[in-house]
Amino acid sequence: MDSLINAAAHALAAGDPLGALNRVALRDDAPALALRGIAMAQLGDLVRAKTLLRRAARAFGPKEAVARARCVVAEAEVALVSRDLNWPTKALDAARATLDAHGDHVNAAHARYLEVRRLLLIGRLDEAERTLDGLASAAPLPPALSAAHELVVAGIAMRRLRTQPARAALDRAARAARDAGIAALTAEVDSASHVLNTPAARLIARGAERLLLLDEVEALLTSAAFVVDACRYAVRDAHQTVSLATRPVLFVLVRALAEAWPQDVPRDTLIALAFRTKHADESHRARLRVEIGRLRAMLRPLARVSATPRGFALLPAAAQEVAVLAPPVDDPHATVLAFLADGGSWSSSALALALGTSQRTAQRALDALAATGKVQSFGRGRARRWTTPPVPGFATTLLLPAPLPGD
Repeated sequence: MDSLINAAAHALAAGDPLGALNRVALRDDAPALALRGIAMAQLGDLVRAKTLLRRAARAFGPKEAVARARCVVAEAEVALVSRDLNWPTKALDAARATLDAHGDHVNAAHARYLEVRRLLLIGRLDEAERTLDGLASAAPLPPALSAAHELVVAGIAMRRLRTQPARAALDRAARAARDAGIAALTAEVDSASHVLNTPAARLIARGAERLLLLDEVEALLTSAAFVVDACRYAVRDAHQTVSLATRPVLFVLVRALAEAWPQDVPRDTLIALAFRTKHADESHRARLRVEIGRLRAMLRPLARVSATPRGFALLPAAAQEVAVLAPPVDDPHATVLAFLADGGSWSSSALALALGTSQRTAQRALDALAATGKVQSFGRGRARRWTTPPVPGFATTLLLPAPLPGD
C-alpha cells in the first residue's frame, strides 16, 4: 500500500472524507476507487459511492479476496444507510466469512453489525439480540465499533421499553464515540439519546390527556392499570396481554370504552366509530351486538363489557384504573411516519419489508402522506425514495415493530 492510499485510509478511519479525497480523488486504481467510494458515502452521495465501490470490487484481482470482501461490506453499509433492505445478505455473509478466514476480525465484526442493524430496522429483535450476544463475547473492539455496538444495544432496549439499560448503553456509546473522535458518530449518539427525553406517547384517562416520556410509558405498562395500547393495538393488565392487531373493529370498540371509562358509551356512538356511518339502523345494531360478543370473548381474562340502558361500559376484572396509550402523532399512517422520522430515505419496498405489509399498501400510505405534504419523494421508478424531517418534539419508538411487553 503506497503512502497516499495509507494516508487516505487513516483519514477515513478518523471521519475525514475530504482529507481522504484530497489524496486519491484523481486516481482510478482499485484501492483508490474503494477509498473514494467510502469517502463519498460519508459525504452523503450514496449513489456515487455505490458505483465506485462496485468498480473497486471488479478492479481487485482474483488473489485480492480480502479487498473485494471489504468492498462488499462497504456497499452493504451504503445499502443500509439508503434503506435498501432487500440488499442480498448472502453476499455480506460470504464477505464476513472471507474476512474472518483471513484474520481481518475488525471488518468481519463490522459486517456482522450491519446485519444486526438491518434486523433491528425490520423489528426482528430476537435475532438481532442473539447475533449481538455472539459479538459481545468476541475480542475487544475499536472505539468506533464499540459505539456502534452500544447504539444497537440501546436500540433494542428502547424497542423493548427497557429505558434504564438503554440509558446505560447510550452513556457507553457516548464515551466510545468521544474516544473515536468522529463527529458524525457523536452526533448519532446524541440523536439516539434525544429519543429518551422527548414525548413518546399520549396518555388518555378519565377524560384528561397528557404526554409521556418513554420511561413513563414503561412504568405505565408495568403497573396494575388496564391499558389499551393504541400504538401496538393490544390491551393488557398486570398479568397478561391480548393482541387485537388483526381485529381493528374490536380495537376501535375497546378504545372508545376505555376513553369513556368509568362512564358508558352510547350505542350510536360505538356504531359511528366502528362502522363509520352516521345513520345507524337495525342492521348496524345487530352487527354491534355481534362485535361486542366477540370483544367480550377476547377480553374475558382481563375485563367485562357490560350492557347499560343506553350503551356499553368497560368493567376491568382486577385493575383499578383504565388508560389509553395513544401515538404521539394523531395520524392513520403514524407508523410510516415513525420510520421516515429517522431522517433516512426509504423506498416503498423497504418500508413494506419493515412494516410487514405489501408494497402496494406501503405505497398507498406514502401517497396519502404526500398529498398532505408530510412526506416527499425524489427519484423515479426503483430509485424513488421517500423522506421527511423528524416529527418535531416527538419520539416515535412505540410505533416501530417490536414484541409486545410480556411476550
